[in-house]
Amino acid sequence: MERKRVGIVLFENVEVLDFCGPFEVFSVTRLHEEKRREEPSPFEVLLVAEKTDPIVTTGGMKVIPHHTFENCPRLDILVVPGGWGTRKEIKNPIMLDWLRKCASEVETLTSVCTGSILLGFAGLLDGHRATTHWGSLDWMRKSLPTIIVEYDKHVVEDGRILTSAGISAGIDMALRVVARYYGEPVARATARYMEYRYPEDNARRI
Repeated sequence: MERKRVGIVLFENVEVLDFCGPFEVFSVTRLHEEKRREEPSPFEVLLVAEKTDPIVTTGGMKVIPHHTFENCPRLDILVVPGGWGTRKEIKNPIMLDWLRKCASEVETLTSVCTGSILLGFAGLLDGHRATTHWGSLDWMRKSLPTIIVEYDKHVVEDGRILTSAGISAGIDMALRVVARYYGEPVARATARYMEYRYPEDNARRI
């Protein structure tokens, strides 16, 4: 099996569920549910950060990245989570340059919560429809006027770009990516294994 490589970018004060939700979805996906213990996920999931130092997340969890920006292998899918740390990262040229480079290589570009703000400041959402956490929708609209901001959708798909609403929405976004690559039955089986209600509609949850 040729596995798809997923990179999830980390930074100080990243929101935990923003990255752990997609990590869980991609890591527990199986093409053959009956062989769950014998076969790996069709996704290889990597955590990537600017440096090798442990990342301190919102809430104080410490996470050790697998790779740095410099030694990260080529990715097929990029996940950009959000959190309070995005306020600092939108001014970090190293982060923005890496996002641009990576985005030019991946097949699928995704974000969770205010991760879309990072993509926006990197110039990667110009002319695209996108969303973010409900509390940051106006910030996105005012700060990034070239983006068509979607207020009512949980996940916004615009070609190869998927952006999602706040925090837990990353799970739904990742399930959509699973469905894109391997079909809805595999995505539904993944949600069932997680005991997570498969999203039957795309309305914003609040």
